[in-house]
Amino acid sequence: MNNNIFRSFRFEIVLYSLLSLLYTMLTIAVGGVGMYLIYSILNKQFPGNRLLLNYEIGNIASGRELSKPTIIFLGIAILIIGIVLFITYFLLLTKKFVTYIKEIAEGINEISLGNFDNRIEIKNEDEFALIADKLNQMAEDIKQIMENERRSEVAKNELITSVAHDLRTPLTSIIGYLDLISNKDLQPDTQKKYFEIAYGKSKRLEKLIEDLFTYTKFNFGEVAATYTEVDIVKLINQLLDEFYPSFEEFHLEYEFKFSKSSAVITADGDLLARAFANLISNAIKYGKDGKWVRLHLLTSDDHVVITLKNYGEPIPKKDLDYIFQRFYRVETSRSSETGGSGLGLAIAQSIIKMHEGTITAQSDTEGTIFTVVLPFQNKMNRKETALK
Repeated sequence: MNNNIFRSFRFEIVLYSLLSLLYTMLTIAVGGVGMYLIYSILNKQFPGNRLLLNYEIGNIASGRELSKPTIIFLGIAILIIGIVLFITYFLLLTKKFVTYIKEIAEGINEISLGNFDNRIEIKNEDEFALIADKLNQMAEDIKQIMENERRSEVAKNELITSVAHDLRTPLTSIIGYLDLISNKDLQPDTQKKYFEIAYGKSKRLEKLIEDLFTYTKFNFGEVAATYTEVDIVKLINQLLDEFYPSFEEFHLEYEFKFSKSSAVITADGDLLARAFANLISNAIKYGKDGKWVRLHLLTSDDHVVITLKNYGEPIPKKDLDYIFQRFYRVETSRSSETGGSGLGLAIAQSIIKMHEGTITAQSDTEGTIFTVVLPFQNKMNRKETALK
């Protein structure tokens, strides 16, 4: 709001007071002239008659001295008439203030009743307009807070439902297979097979719980990064070596091309390894039908760009905008074979953002590509360097 004094409520009150006084004086002056004209007309038409106050009016007109009672009477009469006229003009001129105050009061009442979509019209730029603007802003803020609370409640319920579902599925399988293993009539080979299945389900359950705790820590800002110099080329090569058994299990080949043999960035190596491990794991799970997983690393003056491509079933366009949300999974992938915790990509995105980078995804019949862009040096590290 503009703090111009000439648009303020105080200035308008002073202005309307002066205008009321001016209008009052003009009205009294016009009234006096009118009375004189009426006296003159009546005196010409009835020259021999003495009307009420005709003598005194004649004295006023001729400039002769008035009697003291007449002076007092005229003074009081003019004063009363002036006060009445001033109040009348002032009330008329300030009527819009009263109307606006009523509108503001009605707006406050609507907000108090829970109608946060109600808005008070902003008129002029005075203090009343400032109050109306602040009330509108307050209503918008309250509406936003309530909307956030509603979304949080929905998200919390979805979280509980998703966690309950994802925990129950492997847990039910584990209980079932353990119950089968307890049967003494089973052959040792069958018991071993069931034991391995139960163990695999237990590891999946462990991974899900670990992902849940990790995401919760990121969500509440409890993860602090320790930045050091990290060779991103070496880090990805190490991760690919660690995932070699998984590539073999799913009969996948992998390829890693890089423009430079070394690309050192400032990052938390453990967190970054977790992010890329999630991306590689995701590519293996959903790209096993494509036979290949390809990684490319390119560098610019101040950024490093890593792309990870798999040739599995493409992600529908309607799902691309949501794959980084917690517990979001493409419906066709929600199976016992590929269904993970639904947190891997959300955790990867949180880590990349923590390093002031970006992660995007695109998918079509040619393959699914995840692109990660990371700065060589983040802001926090640049500040530390500047202090040194």
